[in-house]
Formats: sequence, structure tokens, C-alpha cells
Amino acid sequence: MAGLARYLLLRALLIIPTVLILYTLVFVIMRVIPGDPVQAALGTRYVPPEQLELLRERHGLNDPLYVQYFKYLAGVARFDFGESLVIEGRRIADDIKDRFPATLELTIASFIVSVGIGMATGILAAVRRGSKLDTAMRVYSIVAYTLFIPWLGSILIMIFSLWLGLLPTHGRLDPRISLEHKTGLYVLDAILTQNWVALKDALAHLVLPALTLGIVLSGAYTRLVRANLSEALVSDFVRAYRARGVRERRILLHALRNSLIPVVTMMGLQMAILLGGAVLTETTFSWPGMGSYLLEKVEARDYTAVQGVVVFFSFMVGLISLIVDAIYALIDPRIRY
Repeated sequence: MAGLARYLLLRALLIIPTVLILYTLVFVIMRVIPGDPVQAALGTRYVPPEQLELLRERHGLNDPLYVQYFKYLAGVARFDFGESLVIEGRRIADDIKDRFPATLELTIASFIVSVGIGMATGILAAVRRGSKLDTAMRVYSIVAYTLFIPWLGSILIMIFSLWLGLLPTHGRLDPRISLEHKTGLYVLDAILTQNWVALKDALAHLVLPALTLGIVLSGAYTRLVRANLSEALVSDFVRAYRARGVRERRILLHALRNSLIPVVTMMGLQMAILLGGAVLTETTFSWPGMGSYLLEKVEARDYTAVQGVVVFFSFMVGLISLIVDAIYALIDPRIRY
């Protein structure tokens, strides 16, 4: 355990250079783009030169580049990502605080759907390897992975919302339902406040976007689980278990545990992708999360907001990698640090 603790501490410290590298890249790229960032953010609106100068001074854009770099870095250490160039006085940290819970809730739900479907189809394909069921699961994995999210989302909306009238089409909660916000995660807030009407509605709003994103991402799990579990089921330790008369269910559990390392790696990568890359899903379902927020800020050319979001996500990716490394040791005792 001491070795694992030392390793995790080292991995935690490595998050710092990861964030620094990404921040430096974004800082440089945003400043080599031609044009005045303040004027670009204001668009076609006419602003007197004196006011433009005041805005540049307020956001520190008149400072030398190295001063801007370290001043912003000091702010990030205090969870201060600066102010928006588009909305005067609006702090980026407040936007992240408002939007991130929505993305986190969608990420968790989509992750559960993708892992659940992927594990189930992958196990079925491995256990019935070479059969028609195996072929069907492999075809599913290819089709699911190639689906276009807005298309699939539109099909699900058409079926479950327009035709059947079972599920809402957009948003996180019906405006007519009140909910006391504690964490920003509507499902959790509804449970904590025992607001069962809000819980039912929040879950209903979550089903379609989570199902859309989960189905698309499940294909990769299907192929990975099938490949690794199929290899484990023909290994020497499985033959030894069968020779001793161990039940097939226990053998399957042991084989599955031995094949989970690459799957856990995929889970960590997928979780990171979900946190930062749910733009298409959030746009399709008008989900007010970080993906749609980032798209809005890119279109508005609010480069301080874009910079803040990228730095925040780089920290989250590093944190997820740290959690994945800890899980490795729990599922495979052979791993030593």
C-alpha cells in the first residue's frame, strides 16, 4: 500500500505539468491569431477607441506576454480563470460552476449506459464466440461506433418524443417544476430534497441524451471486452479451473477480472472524452453543459472563456487518469508500484 500511495502521489504531481503544457499551448495559440481579441469579441458593434483601450487594460492585454502568462497562471491556482470579454464582469469560474454539473450529470449517465451495453454485448460475444450471436454483436459494435450523434439523437426524439410522447425533447427540467439546487446535479438534488416529481422529470430529460451518447460509445467496449475475454477464456488458468470442476459462472468471473485492465483504460479515456467532448449531444438536446458553453464562446471569440475551459478540462483529465491508476491496483493484485 505504501508503494501505491507513493505512485499515486507522483501521478498527482504530474497533473501540474500536464495542465501547464496545455495552458501554454492555448495561451500561445490564442495570442498568435491575427486581430484584436477585444474587437473580435465585440463583433460589429462600434466602441470608441478610449473604451477599447480601457477594456484591454482591464483584461491585462496591454501587459507584456510573460506578465499575462504568469498573472493568469497565478489566477488559475486560485480557481480564477479571468473575466469574459463578451459579458462585462462575468467571471469564467462562475460560468464553469453553473455549467459543469450539467455536463457531469450527462457524463455519468452516458458512461453507465455505454459501459452497461458494451460489457453485456462483449460478454455475450465472447461466451458464444463463433456463433451467430457473436457475429451480431460484432456488427452492432461497428454500427454503434459509426453512428452520427445528431442523427441518432433526432431519430430517438422522433420515436420517443414525437410519436410515442414518452420523453421530453430538450433541457434538463420542466420550467414549471421547482427544484432546490444543492449540487447542480438535478437527479441528486431531487433525491436529497425528496422532490420525487422533480426526480422523475429530471430522469426523463436525461434518458434520451444519455442513451444517444451511450449507444455510440458502447461499440468500442463491445469489441474490447470480446477480444480480451475471448483470450482469457482459452488461457491456462481457465483450463485448470475447468479440470478441477469449478463452475462456469465462477470461471467467467475470474476470466472477466483478468481481462478488465484494458477495459478500465478505455473507461478512463471515455470518461475524459465525455467530459470535454459532449458538444454534439448537448447541442442536439439543448443541454446547458460545458460542451454547448464552449461552442458558444468559440463562436463569440471569447478567448478568455475558451482558455479557461481548456485549462479546467486538462485538470479534470489528469484527475481521471489518477483515479484509473488507483483502480488498476484494485482489480489486478499482480500490479506493483
